[in-house]
Amino acid sequence: MNSKNQSIVVQGVEVHLFSHDEEDYISLTDMTKAFDDGELLIKSWFRNKNTIEFIGVWERINNPNFNLIEFDQVRAEAGMNSFTMSAKRWTERTGGIGVISRSGRRGGGTFAHKDIAFEFGSWLSPEFKLYLIKEFQRLKEQEISSGALEWNIRRSLTKSQYRIHTDAVKEHLIPPELPKDQVSLVYATEADLLNKALFGKTAKQWRQENPKGLSKNKLYKLAR
Repeated sequence: MNSKNQSIVVQGVEVHLFSHDEEDYISLTDMTKAFDDGELLIKSWFRNKNTIEFIGVWERINNPNFNLIEFDQVRAEAGMNSFTMSAKRWTERTGGIGVISRSGRRGGGTFAHKDIAFEFGSWLSPEFKLYLIKEFQRLKEQEISSGALEWNIRRSLTKSQYRIHTDAVKEHLIPPELPKDQVSLVYATEADLLNKALFGKTAKQWRQENPKGLSKNKLYKLAR
């Protein structure tokens, strides 16, 4: 499972996050550290019938492998005095992906997709939820800013090296007798090699993936 661990501070409490399949998961375990009873709060929340209904709706929307038959059984049991639920049991019984359990001394605990984590935050405290959303948004804005900065750095590096690169191609890779209509093919091939090294894809691949961004971003060709 590919993941990127991060954290935010919400009302003095460090809350860990990780990214899985390009989706953000937030630690419910860390969120409860701002309140008394800790893990008991997660158990109490998970026993609530409304909680089961909410997570079930989320799974139906986002999880094509969600076991609806088993979920109906879980929903029927929810609210009974004997009913208990945990992230691990939820995954095992329903094939759910919205709430998961992670092991480890650091970064372990119960995590939920951000949609579900915000709902848990409402159950804990509306004030805590608002601060959680604020800090989460701040983190996302930082990621966007750093991503734009990285793009600008790569673009500047490509632009600064373009003349050196084309001169080297002309001097060492293009035979003097090569027809003019084939010279451009050599340059294009070398440009795509550089694009792959810098951006992980050719200019054509990027155009196909970003049809609306052609006017502003053209990978290596833009740097020319």
